[in-house]
Amino acid sequence: MTQSPTLDALFAQRAQTVADSPGWAPEPEGSISLAYGFADPAHFPVNELVEATAEVLAEDVDGALNYGPTCAGLIKLVVNRLQHRGVNQADPSNVLISYGSSQILALLPQILVDPGDTVIVEGPCFIGAVRSFQAAGARIETVPVRDDGMDLDALATMLADLQSRGIQPKFIYVTPTYQNPTGTLMPPANRKRIVALAEQYGVLIVEDDAYGDLRFEGEPVTPIIAYDTKGWVINVGTFSKILAPGVRMAWACGPEAVIKRLAKFKFEGGSGPFITRLVERFAADGRLEAHIDELNGTYKRKRDLMVDTIRSEFPADVRFNVPMGGFFIYCYLPADMPAAELVQKGREHGVTFLPGMGCYANGQGTHEIRLAFSYQSDEKIVEGIRRLGAAMKALRTTV
Repeated sequence: MTQSPTLDALFAQRAQTVADSPGWAPEPEGSISLAYGFADPAHFPVNELVEATAEVLAEDVDGALNYGPTCAGLIKLVVNRLQHRGVNQADPSNVLISYGSSQILALLPQILVDPGDTVIVEGPCFIGAVRSFQAAGARIETVPVRDDGMDLDALATMLADLQSRGIQPKFIYVTPTYQNPTGTLMPPANRKRIVALAEQYGVLIVEDDAYGDLRFEGEPVTPIIAYDTKGWVINVGTFSKILAPGVRMAWACGPEAVIKRLAKFKFEGGSGPFITRLVERFAADGRLEAHIDELNGTYKRKRDLMVDTIRSEFPADVRFNVPMGGFFIYCYLPADMPAAELVQKGREHGVTFLPGMGCYANGQGTHEIRLAFSYQSDEKIVEGIRRLGAAMKALRTTV
């Protein structure tokens, strides 16, 4: 008997083999989620966005709502903000506006990676980016993250080893500023060194700068790309953390040859004449910078509240970082507290979080967890950490 045809036979190879994405898992009723790095909805600038929308539509409804290119004013805004942070090479010719930084991170392997090519990432890191690299067929090599960011001694050793075996890695994916998930900050000397390594070995650096503006203390941070004089760094930034994730606006700045190829693979063309006008208009006259200052005050308070509550509620042998910016606190669990078991015990106590295994490309992180302080209210941060501390203590009584 002839077997009936199925849709599975029609899928491209990459669609048949790509790993499932966990997406946003539904939370049990009454549970408090510390898992996701969502923005604080209480600080979305609703009134200002309404005003900016009215202004954009009043000025040129045809230009805003018809087919058209990315607003040139938004490109200029991104260039000016990058130059203010020391990226003197930023220019409209080497900046691309995109629908969120994830679009850039998905397009990069399309122009750089053939199946079997090597890509170097941090461990732990933002695994959503890694999935995009793997979907393109990349072979992932992982460099550990230390208290000062990516371990550059380990990176140098890896690059030398790969070169000795005739392997040319295509790019190094790194989040040097308030890293997701660890919150670590790479110092200036290390930023200069990683650029020197990129030049020496002829490998591109993809700098994920999603949290660069969310600084709670310390001096302003200069992006890695500012130290690049020979075109080996592409900086990827986003308005998701400093305006609202729902606007889905981001940018890439880097070597013009890379930007031009990214634009060619961005088949829809420009990033929407209306939404790019709206973001540009909202950011005008210092409104964006004032909004960032407000956000940093809020997120610093939430970070401090989570840290204080962790110190009072967690077992003393749970180690954790105190980030100077960003959205996350990363915890290192003792040997008798596996993250996978703590996930289940946490759900029983009405709290969820991201286990460290979800932040590695190579299966590590079995005794690590990420906690997000950005989204929940002060009251829920305290209660969520209290519940998690109780879950930790309960887990110890059952093992």
